Amino acid sequence: MEKTNNRTIARNTLMLYGRAILMMMIGLYTSRVILNTLGVSDFGIYNAVGGIIAMFGIISSSLSNATSRTITVAIGKGDIRQIKAAFGNLKVVYYIMCFFVVLLGETIGLWFLYHKMSIPADRMDAAFWVLQFTIFTTVLNFICVPYNSAIIAHERMSAFAYISLMDVILKLLICFSLSIIPYDKLIIYGMLMVGVCIIDRIIYVVYCNKRFPEVHAKPRIDKEQIKDILSISGWTLSGNFAWILNTQGINLILNVFFGPIVNAARGIALQVQGVMAQFVTNFQTAINPQITKSYAQSNFQRMHELLNMSSKFSYLLMLVMSIPVLVEAPVILKFWLNHVPEHTVVYLRIILIYSILTTLSNPLWVSVLATGQLKKYQIYDNVIQLLVIPISYLVFKYLQADSYWVFVILLISEILEIFIRVWIVLPLIHHQYSRYIREVILPIIGVTVTAPIIPLLLNGLIGQEFYNFIFVCIFSVLCSLVSIWLFALNHHERSWIQNFAKEKILNYKK
Repeated sequence: MEKTNNRTIARNTLMLYGRAILMMMIGLYTSRVILNTLGVSDFGIYNAVGGIIAMFGIISSSLSNATSRTITVAIGKGDIRQIKAAFGNLKVVYYIMCFFVVLLGETIGLWFLYHKMSIPADRMDAAFWVLQFTIFTTVLNFICVPYNSAIIAHERMSAFAYISLMDVILKLLICFSLSIIPYDKLIIYGMLMVGVCIIDRIIYVVYCNKRFPEVHAKPRIDKEQIKDILSISGWTLSGNFAWILNTQGINLILNVFFGPIVNAARGIALQVQGVMAQFVTNFQTAINPQITKSYAQSNFQRMHELLNMSSKFSYLLMLVMSIPVLVEAPVILKFWLNHVPEHTVVYLRIILIYSILTTLSNPLWVSVLATGQLKKYQIYDNVIQLLVIPISYLVFKYLQADSYWVFVILLISEILEIFIRVWIVLPLIHHQYSRYIREVILPIIGVTVTAPIIPLLLNGLIGQEFYNFIFVCIFSVLCSLVSIWLFALNHHERSWIQNFAKEKILNYKK
């Protein structure tokens, strides 16, 4: 059974990786084409007006966590009646949320558009229609969150990947069609994006209706379950707000003390980090449902194995990708950008180290989410995140520290958060500290210390920058793999790799 589940994780990870790569490539191209086609002003209007409703994305994300947890726990217990009951309750919650989206969007949203936003008078009608389209797509997205969560909970990542791929291809077609459409391009763009959203949602609903019997459940009200869903959503929402305050607070402090150039440098560093972090997120998305199902089945031994595996390999995956970037950051940024803002290299390096550490947090978050006991975890987490802002302010105001110190403080806060998360979560799932240290912390320390040594020594050995970059990348990967084999893999993992390699070699010879 565990072998089958591990194969499912591997297959789903590959599907999500393929999806991420294609979406990233097409997304980068379409964003550039849309900017050129709409023009800077209309492109800005589209994003600014869409931002009025963006706050609902925070609520949607919080509800999505509770939704995934509710459906996955019910599936893990294998009780079809409980699964249907959960889905029926979720429909009620999301219908109520849709009502509030329309109500607030058509009142406060319209007032803000006409009285507070700076939009040219001749583009106000177009902005009005963009707002209407945004409200409509937000409602559609809310309605379909339970269906998306059902696909992930059932681990049907192939469907998730194919539908997402179809979505970006349709958006690519929109890019090409805009250049030949003679009407108002901003309005047409908003209308076509609604069309893509409708097609996506129809496919999600039809697929789920055919595959998962629970989605046929009628809306129902179970006060206890709805209370549980809203409680989890509330604590998750508090975490999302703390994260936003942390992120935007850092931006404002950097701007106040050092000016917009520093904000640009941080933005570039975050773009690089975001692209790399997607690969880890896809791996964790593939494994998260099984962590929750194991808890629902009270199979704590399996849950501990999955938590340790997700933590260790997420960290190692991010580390392997980060080492060449950490070593060759100046060269990479120089190739990518015509002009690299000052401090970008330092910011990128510290943010990547921070990002490597954060990979340990998501498996712990999924585990505590499975238990539903979020209060203690979220309070500690929120307080530490919010403390970064006043501490950074004091350091800049009274110590006249360099701008990179805000990222050092952020890094220290993440290290503290990891210790607190481990301290809170492991007892909740009956996991031993000693086992977590032995199977996760010690192996990753061994790889972290040894893997970068040779790439650092070899850097600059070849005079030509591009060839030196390729040289360092190759040796970074090789050294990382050797270090992982020696320090991170246990006996069973090494045996599995050896048997897999032998099987592939024998099949090739045949």
